[in-house]
Amino acid sequence: MRSSRSTPTLDDVAKKAGVSTATVSRCINTPERVVEATRKRVNRAIDSLGYTPNFGARVMAAKRTFTIGAIIPTMENAIFARGLQAFQEELHNSGYTLLVSSSAYDPKIEEEQIKALISRGADGLLLIGYDRAPAIYRYLERQAAPALIAWAYAPNNPLPAIGFDNRAAMIRLFDKVWEMGHRRIAVISANVLGNDRAAERLEGIRDALLARGLPPETIRVIETPYGFDTGETAMRELMSTDVTPTLVMCGNDVLAAGAMRGARALGLDVPRDVSITGFDDIELAQVLHPPLTTMHVPHREMGRRAAAMLIALVEGTAPQPAVDLPVTLQMRDSLAPPRANCPP
Repeated sequence: MRSSRSTPTLDDVAKKAGVSTATVSRCINTPERVVEATRKRVNRAIDSLGYTPNFGARVMAAKRTFTIGAIIPTMENAIFARGLQAFQEELHNSGYTLLVSSSAYDPKIEEEQIKALISRGADGLLLIGYDRAPAIYRYLERQAAPALIAWAYAPNNPLPAIGFDNRAAMIRLFDKVWEMGHRRIAVISANVLGNDRAAERLEGIRDALLARGLPPETIRVIETPYGFDTGETAMRELMSTDVTPTLVMCGNDVLAAGAMRGARALGLDVPRDVSITGFDDIELAQVLHPPLTTMHVPHREMGRRAAAMLIALVEGTAPQPAVDLPVTLQMRDSLAPPRANCPP
């Protein structure tokens, strides 16, 4: 007699459901090929026995693990949450499992995680941004491991990617604030080392200045780690000078929220005394007081389409060209023209 502690098998499920083992296998792997009544009977047998499909057998048969790895720079940044949720949902719908790790913006840690995920059989990888050593890309090519870049787009880069042009998006925002009359502009940026998204946003501002015949040194830039407190500290520093900015452009919404808190602590009104802008349009941007003017990034669409593109790369169904998603300006109350009595 079988012990109550023994692991139920495919044969046990087939006997309990009164079907063949092949039918049970089809119910698990291709349920759409099984009539509903039979599928329900098999699923009831699976549930009652507590049967778990043999993952190793599936891997051997398909020569894939049906696992996708994603390495994000940090789990503290809310900008990745919405996109990764949509990414995971789309993977799940296609029968894939997601493994997520964080590199803490450390290229050595990211390299270790890439190699660890590949060694554990990940079928493909989602990577954030392009900025990593060429040796990493050579390693992925030697391993025949498909990789997709997200949250960034470079028109001349041959790597498969879905993202947006960070530089062009920040130029559009700068053009708007310049049109509104702001000339005393400062920037609170995330650290650009190892972060090509932050670097491209900063370059967009500098390019917009050069297009107007102004040197990049015209504006003051503070680079700081991601966080509310760091944004507040940077804002206090910017407003402690003799000539204060009428506008502070922040590299992301969390830094902007910290900058708002810093402005309030100094007794400043936003936007009457100083305007503040962000980037990403996470949920926080709409509930701040005042609501934050920012660049809207389609995080969920990017995550959903990234999953579909990466699965296509893994399964070799079609070549995947880079996709540039639109980023739109969300005008809210944190941005206003400078006061008439502010000197240019």
